[in-house]
Amino acid sequence: MSDIRSVFKGVGAYLPERMLTNAELATMVDTTDEWIVERSGIRQRHIAAEGEFTSDLAAAAARNALDNAGMTPDDIDMIVVATATPDETFPATATKVQSALGISHGAAFDIQAVCSGFVYALAVTDGLIRSGQATNALVIGAETFSRILDWEDRATCVLFGDGAGAVILSAEDQSGAEKPRGILSSKLRADGAKHDLLYVDGGPSMTQTVGHLRMRGKEVFRHAVGNLAGIVAETLEGTGVNQSDIDWIVPHQANRRIIDATARKLGLPPESVVLTVDIHGNTSAASVPLALDSAVQDGRIKPGDLVIMEAMGGGFTWGASLVRW
Repeated sequence: MSDIRSVFKGVGAYLPERMLTNAELATMVDTTDEWIVERSGIRQRHIAAEGEFTSDLAAAAARNALDNAGMTPDDIDMIVVATATPDETFPATATKVQSALGISHGAAFDIQAVCSGFVYALAVTDGLIRSGQATNALVIGAETFSRILDWEDRATCVLFGDGAGAVILSAEDQSGAEKPRGILSSKLRADGAKHDLLYVDGGPSMTQTVGHLRMRGKEVFRHAVGNLAGIVAETLEGTGVNQSDIDWIVPHQANRRIIDATARKLGLPPESVVLTVDIHGNTSAASVPLALDSAVQDGRIKPGDLVIMEAMGGGFTWGASLVRW
């Protein structure tokens, strides 16, 4: 009997050329480098250029993932883009990526779960691969959060940046494997009652505008650590994997204090945590794949390693995926 798994074949990333440092931000709003670093761990972030859209970032990351996998666009039969900052209300940004890559077959759609978007996209794509709907899927997290920031609100504008990360998941029969590779388990959660803690105050139905990001940071922090530690424990249940078996944790890069507190709550050593929040800022759905790409490309994550990816975002939404690389 076959055991089809979604195995990672390639990773890719893209960051806009413009880098915005804390020192430059301090000339724009009432803040300092020390204030930002102390509260978030962020030192810089990238900002999309004028005329550079979420689909452009996503397509660039996708091309890099294809190169990393040694595959061509013709090999891809599904594209899933996780984003809260699409190019347009419709069509899906994924269809623009599909066109940019020269693909006219298969399926393409977006997922919106804000910062949890990439983890949600992994779980959904894994289900579709296992059901036979796709063989090789591009899963992309891409954001241009700079377009929805209130640049006079120092509590939020210092935290976010733009970027994109991509992976290729391929169907592989892992039956007979002593240690099957690919996605082993995923868990997704949401609690819409927490809407007012992290949201955008606009949208086509409510205001016919894009709106700006609004956040109550202390409350978000309080919920984040418990939710993230809990979802990791749930994801490991029934897999035979213990927290001590985890080689790497690739968290959503929202805030260094949240990342550190979650790792402590899980009993994971600091050296097992992949960190890019200092150089990328919070890139929402792009943050997990950007961090993943960094750790794969520099050789930290190796074949056979057990990796847990976790994230929480507005909604609230949160989730985690356990992977054997």
